[in-house]
Amino acid sequence: MIVINMKKVAALVSCSLVTMAANAAVLPATQTDSLWFKTSAQLVSDKTLQTNKTQAKNVILFVGDGMGVSTLTAARIYQGQQIQGNDGGEENFLSFEQFPYTALVKTYNTNQQTPDSAGTMTAMATGVKSKAGVLSVSDTSLRGNCLSSKGNELITLVDLANAKGLSTGVVSTARITHATPAATYAATPERGWEADSNLPAEAITNECKDIAYQLVMRDEADALSVALGGGRRNFIPDTVTDGENKSGRRSDGVDLTQAWTENFSNAAYVWDKEGFDAIDASTTDHLLGLFNSSHMEYEADRLDDTAGEPSLTEMTTKSIEILNKNEQGYLLIVESGRIDHAHHAGNAHRALVDTVEFSNAVKAAFENTNPDETLIMVTADHSHVFTIAGYPERGNPILGLVHNVGGDLAIADDGKPYTTLGYTNGPGAVIGQRDDLSSVDTEQKSFMQQSLVPLNSETHAGEDISLHATGPGAHLAQGVIEQNVIFHIINQAQSLGGTKY
Repeated sequence: MIVINMKKVAALVSCSLVTMAANAAVLPATQTDSLWFKTSAQLVSDKTLQTNKTQAKNVILFVGDGMGVSTLTAARIYQGQQIQGNDGGEENFLSFEQFPYTALVKTYNTNQQTPDSAGTMTAMATGVKSKAGVLSVSDTSLRGNCLSSKGNELITLVDLANAKGLSTGVVSTARITHATPAATYAATPERGWEADSNLPAEAITNECKDIAYQLVMRDEADALSVALGGGRRNFIPDTVTDGENKSGRRSDGVDLTQAWTENFSNAAYVWDKEGFDAIDASTTDHLLGLFNSSHMEYEADRLDDTAGEPSLTEMTTKSIEILNKNEQGYLLIVESGRIDHAHHAGNAHRALVDTVEFSNAVKAAFENTNPDETLIMVTADHSHVFTIAGYPERGNPILGLVHNVGGDLAIADDGKPYTTLGYTNGPGAVIGQRDDLSSVDTEQKSFMQQSLVPLNSETHAGEDISLHATGPGAHLAQGVIEQNVIFHIINQAQSLGGTKY
């Protein structure tokens, strides 16, 4: 019979573990000299030096409409490849991806697993979730029913900031009356009520006001200091033709652009790039800029606009210059609205270019503010059914066909090549045989990626999106959170008084 001396075994095991630990402490030079090793070690070391501040004088909330995680990944690679050529790009970071705090955000509406922008921005702007299609009214309201929304209007971050004496601004590349920007300043049971001509008889009878009217016809103390975007048609009468030969859509005969300059002190209205560039921020306290009849141009097409449009970066910078004059602080909400529209069109190129410009705008905001007193948060309202697939080699053009490691063109089971980027559904759906993309320029800006399910418009997706934050209060952006928590982080950081405990 074999007798085991357990004390001796324990001693041998203990000695072995000590030896292993000692050996592990001395890493080989091939490991420690690696740039991957050094940069990641430095990142962790830097995080130990972070200090958290809780009170913010200013808050800037950036919303990339439709900017899901796959969009971020593809855009960072796209931007990196523009800088470095088609030799890498994966190691690039968008400006806000290097902010110290990050969270995942659940986006569902109270009545939909996959959300729309009205309900998601209502959550961020008011602190409560609501239905799809309604703007800053509770989910007890019926969509499209004015009477049901009466008494169910919600107070937004803009309302709270104005009440505290802060300056407020809203910027978007979409119509400024579109769902995401509108949820910050308007309360209505129907996101489509952008002009009075959109109001049904029931809404008129029960005295609901259209979104454009709600933006302009406010007391000066409650008014936005800056409102920049598209949607000019919703502010001018249908008897008026604008500077780009487009007709207005207001049936009440009211010119809200004129009302803006009459209602507020030191106010200006501009509609083109020349007028925007001429604005003196030091003497302008209220700026309304409407740069297109409908949505502003995609960034990829902006320079082709008839009258010229400012970029998102330029609008963000000008807004900060105007808002920063208020010694008490400001709240600025900036939306890149057309990322979403490009995805709906199954057009990855324009979506990625707009995402890169969005990153540029965030970078400009960070560089033009004091990080000790300004909370900057970057998020999306929802994602899209946008995918990154195949096994392309490092540096393969993100908008191109898949090439395997070694450079060989990847071929699908149908004998044809395929792109790295694609959509689960949308207008690029393949019905029958797939087109052979061998001789197609998949990187040109109007190329429509192939998709699976045929739909006229590609849809939103329901997975979580990301939140990135820096500045006072940024440490509260952690974990997996409901979308309405974003309101409460801002509310607490600026002490807006909208939270009762």
